[in-house]
Amino acid sequence: MRRSTFGRAVLAVTAAGLILLPSTPALAHGEAGEGDLVLTIGFADEPAYAGLPNAAQLHVEHDGEPVNDLRPGDIQVEVSFGDETSGPMDMEPWFFFDGGELVFGEPGEYRADFVPSQPGKYTFHFTGTIDGEEVDEEMTSGPDTFSVVEDVAAESFPAVDAPSNEELATRVDEEATRSADGVAAAEAAAASAEDAASSARTVGMVGIVIGAIGIIVAIVALAMGRRKAA
Repeated sequence: MRRSTFGRAVLAVTAAGLILLPSTPALAHGEAGEGDLVLTIGFADEPAYAGLPNAAQLHVEHDGEPVNDLRPGDIQVEVSFGDETSGPMDMEPWFFFDGGELVFGEPGEYRADFVPSQPGKYTFHFTGTIDGEEVDEEMTSGPDTFSVVEDVAAESFPAVDAPSNEELATRVDEEATRSADGVAAAEAAAASAEDAASSARTVGMVGIVIGAIGIIVAIVALAMGRRKAA
């Protein structure tokens, strides 16, 4: 009985200790320095999954304080994957103050929304000016920085035999090619039918003319025959 009571006490103390432990950040982000600026970079939602909405996230501190006065266009980001690079996107504030009170978000946090369409490594390239300091910072996702984009099918349960984004893109291209071929074939068939109809009209007109000539010849022959008989 004593041992059971002691065991329950140990479990209770352990559980209380776990509750009191400070929570650790769930997101993996990379950190970079630009003079007195500290830039924390990553995906807004991590782990990041292909095909799901996400955003390039930038948290800015200057001398240890969050920078809250950046306007759209002050900092822009270009997102690269493989040999493809997006156009510049404005980093917009992801927080809101009302009467000095924080309503939502985290001070100093800025985002540019996009949908990562392929799994793999992404590169964020930030440029602009913060508090008079030029910023030109590039960071690629990886174990020491921020989340690579995962294939959502690999993390799904129960598992589904779903085509990958590349397979879907290939199928779309194939269907588009089939549709284009079908349209071309239909246009060719229509042109052929129009040519056939035109030829038939020509033959018909020739037949009418020949028939009219035959009738005229017959009338002339009949008239000449009557004159001879008279």
